[in-house]
Amino acid sequence: MAKKLVIKVTAGADAPERCSQAFTVAAVAVASGVEVSLWLTGESSWFGLPGRAAAFELPHAAPLPDLIEGITAGGGMITVCTQCAARRDIEEKDLIEGARIAGAQVFVSEIMADGVQALVY
Repeated sequence: MAKKLVIKVTAGADAPERCSQAFTVAAVAVASGVEVSLWLTGESSWFGLPGRAAAFELPHAAPLPDLIEGITAGGGMITVCTQCAARRDIEEKDLIEGARIAGAQVFVSEIMADGVQALVY
């Protein structure tokens, strides 16, 4: 079993099932004791802002705010892509508590470490 799971979400409300699946897998992994780093890119970047997840709806899926709470409360890291944040005028001060903005260099260093499994949704 991988010691760390890095998940990159490339979709937001534009592809709700893919987006929800990524957050669900991240939350389940954290609850299972796996170290998780969740990267928000593209339209999912908006979910790094307070209140944005509450507007996301998908029938028969766990509410996004609950999944985010499970991820952060369990020690998971949430990162918004630097370029994606810049394109949306999102600054670090705007993010939910515990989230950060970081770029490709940090992503590559995370996924190339020993014992890491990376998934892209």
